[in-house]
Amino acid sequence: MKNFVYVSIAMLIILMASCGKSNVSPPVKTTPGDTTKTVPPISVYLTNAKATHGFIANNYLTSYGSYRVNTTTNTNGAFEWYNASQLYADAEMVSLGDASYMPYMNNTFSWLQNLIDKADTSGGYFAAAGLDGSGGSGLKYVDDNSLTGMAYLAAYDVTTGTTQTNYLNAAKGCADWLIYSGQWDNTFGGGFWWNTDKTVKPTQSNALALQLFSRLYKITGQSIYHDWAIQINTWLNSKMYSSTNGLYIWQIESNGTVDTQNFTYDNAIMVEADLLYGQALNDNTYLTRAQALGNAMIKTLWDVTHNVFIFNTTDIRINGCYSGWASQAMVKLYEADNNSSWLTYAKGNIDQINTVLRNSSFGYYQYAGLDGAGRYTNLEGVDQAWMQRVQALLSKYK
Repeated sequence: MKNFVYVSIAMLIILMASCGKSNVSPPVKTTPGDTTKTVPPISVYLTNAKATHGFIANNYLTSYGSYRVNTTTNTNGAFEWYNASQLYADAEMVSLGDASYMPYMNNTFSWLQNLIDKADTSGGYFAAAGLDGSGGSGLKYVDDNSLTGMAYLAAYDVTTGTTQTNYLNAAKGCADWLIYSGQWDNTFGGGFWWNTDKTVKPTQSNALALQLFSRLYKITGQSIYHDWAIQINTWLNSKMYSSTNGLYIWQIESNGTVDTQNFTYDNAIMVEADLLYGQALNDNTYLTRAQALGNAMIKTLWDVTHNVFIFNTTDIRINGCYSGWASQAMVKLYEADNNSSWLTYAKGNIDQINTVLRNSSFGYYQYAGLDGAGRYTNLEGVDQAWMQRVQALLSKYK
């Protein structure tokens, strides 16, 4: 009988591993007389996310609560959006019920406050600083500030009391800078400039701002966020959407040049923007739009030979952040319509990134060709953060 049990458990482990699950935990006894219960299997993607976080904590985390840019060429500097991305990743771990990630998240939040431009009445976060938070100056970016706001709202979702209020107020502060900074003007009929140099107006900066204003309107009901969401959405769909392939283009340069390349992460951000906008305005047609955009991504940006989303239509490489972002969009589509085919692409994308870019310590190299050719040797902090986050997101379903 004992041998039969061992064989049965071994077969179960093999079956679960083939479904993207890690080893099943052994039976756990309860009180005498109770039936033996088995702990549910842990997703291999959650195991991966935890392992990557361990790599991050060992190689990037500083005593100040910040994360260095990389482990090679920039070990003494920290970027806003890299740190915000790590906060975003840790918020997802907390949402899965692991409170041990809460201190990481809150410490990063505290550190990021060093980057706020105190000399500007509208605030805004500088893009970079020293590891201790000193030396923040120079450019401020619409996409960085918008992503930071979205990360704060993810933290808002998993906190309570004063901490939750602080996260919401900080997200509002990000939106205030967008509103009052002058980054939006009438050049090209509207749209946010990428940064304070005002050289280009990209899809991703405006799409992340649309996400932030949509979420803030959903949470607060304040009309200012409603009006900005509508304004940004209108501009994106009139200036940046291409009916030729159903995707959003890259950017418009200050001289009027239109760059029509299609980036995976631009369109992944727009998928989620459509979903959030539709939820905020109670407009179900935006679910249909998001689904159409997801299918357009699969048609043009998905490489069928390697089962992965490419960087963009003129640069056929893969990257943990920029390609991985598509897996977040696919998971969000599944959560919206319960169509499991989205998860097939989310999983395939992550699996190929793991195969090509991951090292033995569960860290991720920055870029490689689809088959791994020309793989870079640097490991950027933002790629670690995004691979932690998207695998945690997928772990709920695979």
